[in-house]
Amino acid sequence: MNAVEIEEAISKLAEQPFDPAQFPYAFLEAFGNKATTISRLRSGNSNKTDIEGAVLQYNNIHMAVCPSGEVLKILDNLKNSPATARQKAKFILATDGDDFQAEDLTSGETVACTYRDFPDHFGFFLPLAGISTVKQISDNAFDIRATGRLNKLYVELLKDNPEWGTEERRPDMNHFMARLIFCFFAEDTDIFNGSGLFTTTIDQMSAKDSSNTHKVISEIFRAMNTKIDDRETAQLPRWTDTFPYVNGGLFSGGTETPHFSKIARTYLLHVGKLDWKKINPDIFGSMIQAVAEDDERGALGMHYTSVPNILKVLNPLFLNDLHAKLEEAGDNPRMLLNLRKRMARIRVFDPACGSGNFLVIAYKQMREIEVEINRRRGEEHQHTEIPLTNFRGIELRDFPAEIARLALIIAEYQCDVLYRGQKLALLQFLPLEAQNWITCGNALRLDWLNICPATGTGVKLYSDDLFSTPLDQAQIDFENEGGETYICGNPPYKGSQSQDDAQKVDLEAVFEGTSVNWKGLDYVGGWFQKAANYCRIASASFAFVSTNSICQGKAVSALWPHVLRSDHEINFAYTSFKWANLASHNAGVTVAIIGVGPRNTSKKRLFVTVANNSIETRDVKYINAYLVSGPEIYIEPRNENLSGLSLMAFGNMPIDGGFLSFNKDEIESAGC
Repeated sequence: MNAVEIEEAISKLAEQPFDPAQFPYAFLEAFGNKATTISRLRSGNSNKTDIEGAVLQYNNIHMAVCPSGEVLKILDNLKNSPATARQKAKFILATDGDDFQAEDLTSGETVACTYRDFPDHFGFFLPLAGISTVKQISDNAFDIRATGRLNKLYVELLKDNPEWGTEERRPDMNHFMARLIFCFFAEDTDIFNGSGLFTTTIDQMSAKDSSNTHKVISEIFRAMNTKIDDRETAQLPRWTDTFPYVNGGLFSGGTETPHFSKIARTYLLHVGKLDWKKINPDIFGSMIQAVAEDDERGALGMHYTSVPNILKVLNPLFLNDLHAKLEEAGDNPRMLLNLRKRMARIRVFDPACGSGNFLVIAYKQMREIEVEINRRRGEEHQHTEIPLTNFRGIELRDFPAEIARLALIIAEYQCDVLYRGQKLALLQFLPLEAQNWITCGNALRLDWLNICPATGTGVKLYSDDLFSTPLDQAQIDFENEGGETYICGNPPYKGSQSQDDAQKVDLEAVFEGTSVNWKGLDYVGGWFQKAANYCRIASASFAFVSTNSICQGKAVSALWPHVLRSDHEINFAYTSFKWANLASHNAGVTVAIIGVGPRNTSKKRLFVTVANNSIETRDVKYINAYLVSGPEIYIEPRNENLSGLSLMAFGNMPIDGGFLSFNKDEIESAGC
């Protein structure tokens, strides 16, 4: 089971009447335990408890249902039970059907809530399903809950409207979902007039048999694309008058809506009843992305690049410097103002942005620094000078690109509410600006300088608009001219042997006119070459998460002399580490993070993974393409060996799927 399925299962459990005898087994079943496992626990064959009525699953959990008011006492008994230690229980749990308490015996973290609310803490228990949790998701159950509900709605709508699932109509379906997400967020955050306006209107104005649900939603969307003064002419129903004018391209174009079955209408109302104030744009986009992609739905809720991992890229790339300048400025008004003006001109560009995680985190981190500057200057309610359009991206697929823009819009509003107050945030939120700064297209085929132009130039290329705005609309230049550009992201990895024909053609186009032997490179190598080309014109720096293959073997001498040349060098790097998502089945791709900037940067920093997966920071004079502190030496392949031995056709490259590889525990257990 994945995280979304687990959340749904325990939510159903909490909604049912409490059954003391069945709860422990139903709880374990919700976390993916098989019927045979549950049966053995019921019979007592595998129940190792030493407390009457309790259930102890080896190497997992010790739990008990207790009389009313005795939860704390029973939890203490479970903790002190010899069987708990002997059977290596990781969790203890006690409930009386009203109160619910649990403890992670490894970390010491606890949960204490009402029984009805324990699904809000489902992330706390994900290790019971063999899922390695990411703290940011564990702390924010809403995003997975919303993803699960939206997925049910999406699947049901495609069942009733199969033509919307075709390649031709899928963009319309995805755009419809983006509109829904905005409405759910807007109705819970006072952007709409009145709490729950969108969901309540659908509930009241559409027939319970769902026959006109699509028409009601279509009229709401049409209203939000019509200025208040024009609504009478547009002959909109009176009941749409309470919806504001949103525009921003989000509701422009066609308002055709898929037909709803009774089940789909019910799912829609259930989604609307969630508290969308809790949405976390840092991670929501990555998870909702899987809703729209059939081949990824099996891993629903697993697509998440954690905030700490993103900051491994952004901090050394430019955020650490901003924090240092803030510290240096102290309370000096002039220095603080200069820093604020500098930040307003910084451009962050992710040419493989997906649903916008890197851009959202960069924006929120910069807003946090800006608000501290304003606090020190006594300008707490100062409007932000950091424009969203300074955070640019390229994404191949249309739905993640739409979600990226939506995530940035939500992040901006949440920051305004947090730092300036709800009233000021609302005043400046609507109407949305009809601008597209997330380009949907193939990053290896587009000219990055046309999308994120160098200082002093304007945008020349305008790719497919996200929200159906005509392609001949005014092109967007940066609000605050000048400044620095930082390129970042997590481009796709595809080894040379797993690339399809189109990807091979992409690489050929990138390296055309060079002597690079691109046929043996990972697909991500194309982004490094494009970034290097960009930086030579735009005077920028870049950092990417990459498969570590480009820093090993033949790839080093093939790629890096062309990336670095005489004008750039590696300024910082994280050596190989596991880049894991929230998934029990995740293989954990081994990656490196490589930051490149202009040559002769005074300080270089190497982050090395050591024992217990901790990171050791080393200040070094130089970092070469093998990610060690050494001069730029490239080991070239030779057709003839130096010793006169027979030819070695292929070097050390374990491609057997791991079957001939051994970890330390396996070696020791074999007595080697």
